[in-house]
This record gives sequence, structure tokens and C-alpha cells, in this order.
Amino acid sequence: MLTCSAHFFLVKAGHAAHFANIQQPSPLFSQERAPTSVAYAENQSMFLDSLVGDAAWRAKYAKDLDGKSIPFAIIEEEIKSTHPFAVFQLRAMLSVSYFEKALYELPESEVTAEKIQSLADEIEKKIQGGLSPRPLLSVPHLVSDEASCYYQGYTLAEMSVHQTREYFKNKYGYIVDNPNVGPEITSAYWVHGNSRQFLDLVKDLTGKELSGDAWVDALKESSADKIASEKNEYAEMIEKMKVGGDDSSSDIDLQMEVRFVDGDELIAASSNGGLLEACSEFEKFVAGRVAAAAAAEKEKA
Repeated sequence: MLTCSAHFFLVKAGHAAHFANIQQPSPLFSQERAPTSVAYAENQSMFLDSLVGDAAWRAKYAKDLDGKSIPFAIIEEEIKSTHPFAVFQLRAMLSVSYFEKALYELPESEVTAEKIQSLADEIEKKIQGGLSPRPLLSVPHLVSDEASCYYQGYTLAEMSVHQTREYFKNKYGYIVDNPNVGPEITSAYWVHGNSRQFLDLVKDLTGKELSGDAWVDALKESSADKIASEKNEYAEMIEKMKVGGDDSSSDIDLQMEVRFVDGDELIAASSNGGLLEACSEFEKFVAGRVAAAAAAEKEKA
């Protein structure tokens, strides 16, 4: 659950960082509607999201209440239990788009509930090898008018994420807490907003046309090789923290004021003690709310 929460947080943080760093002469360059493409917008969020899976990131930021880094043994077990099946996630993403394509190609006379259900099953079996644990018709994008013909953008964005990560890995050797990555991402991807095409931006940064090669290479990597490389990055981060000190709890200056509010109530603000202090106050506020709700339920019982 914690990992899922961290993934979701960094997805939204990626969108926020992206739109906050667009430097164009009009707000129209930083809107979610066309000509901003899904692939372009999701590339930014999914790149930050990918950091949660890095052993180096977890070594520094995934800690228990005593400040100890997550043991690598837990990361290793996760790799063993998930990496061999990572290709199914790719197939699941493709299934959504191919189902939507097939659905819109249906003659109107065949558009019935029974036909749509059978078509979903057919696509799942054809692409995923069997019925999906997450049925296609449970994907909300398919039944939401503003998100129709949308999902292929996630696949394109994931291709770009792997290609971008490959570029930084080849150039610098590492990504997590690399001071060069942020400025390059900003100048190459973020500042342009929708003034430039997604495919052109990816090519300008990585030097290659967008392709699935880097993603396929990641899927082809054996579990043993992945464990070895992640263990090495984990150990390097642990050593960096020993030598240079652990600054993961240092306050952050975003050059702005961040407020946590609940309706008209101001819970905390970064102008009073810093951002991390404000986060701590918000954490206490949420804990208090949860405790109060639990107590109320107990009284009812």
C-alpha cells in the first residue's frame, strides 16, 4: 500500500512539476486539452513515478520510523515475484487500445451489450493470453467521454520513460538525486509546454526517434541481472549517505508558499517552519481525523 501511495504521489508531482515549469507567453501552452497530447503529459508524470521502483531511491527515501532504509532483501523478493511477469503489464496496456479500436470499428447494428462483452473477452485472450485479472470493461477510460481514445498515450509515454531513463543512465551512470537530470528534463521537456510535438522533444533529448527498444530491453533483462544491478545501485546510495550525509530529511525550498487547507481552515503553511514542518502538521491533522472517526464508530457500536 505504501509503494502504491508513493507511486501515485510522484505521478501527480510529475504533472505538477511539469506544468509549473512551462515558460511560454500564454497560459494556453500549459493546459491539458489539445494540442497537449496524452503521451507528452504522461511522460512527465511517469518518469518521476519510475523512480519509486529504483533501489537507489528506496535506499534513501523508503525508511522505517527509526530512519532505517528498507532492507535490500525486500526489494530482491519483489523483483523475483514481479519482474518475470512485467510483460503482462505491457500486454494489458495494449489490450485497452486494441479493444477500443475494435469497438469503434464495429458496425452500429452490432453495438450491443453482449457483443461488447464478447469483444472484450476476445481481445483479452488474443493479446494477454487469457481473461485479464482486471477486465477491460473495468478500465474507466473506456466509459468516460473525455478519456476516450486516450489510453494509447500511456503506452507511448512508457516507451518514452524507458528511452529517457536509458539516455540518462548511459550519459551519467545514475538517475536518483543526480543534479543534472532535473535541469535537462526542464529544458528539454517541461519549458516548451504544448508549443512543440512530443515526438520531437523525445528525439531532441535522447537523440533517437521514439521506439519501444529500451522498454523491451528492460523486459528481456533476467531477474538475476536486474537484482545484481539494483543491488549495486542500492549499495552505492547507502555508501553516498555514509560519506556525504543523509539529506533526505533536509527542508526543501520551493521558492513558494505551500498551504494545507480544509475548507476555510488553514492546517499548516510552509511559511511557518518550512515545508517539511508543514507536512508534519498535516500528517498529525490526518491522524487526528482518523482517530476521531474510529472513536465515533466505536461509540456507535
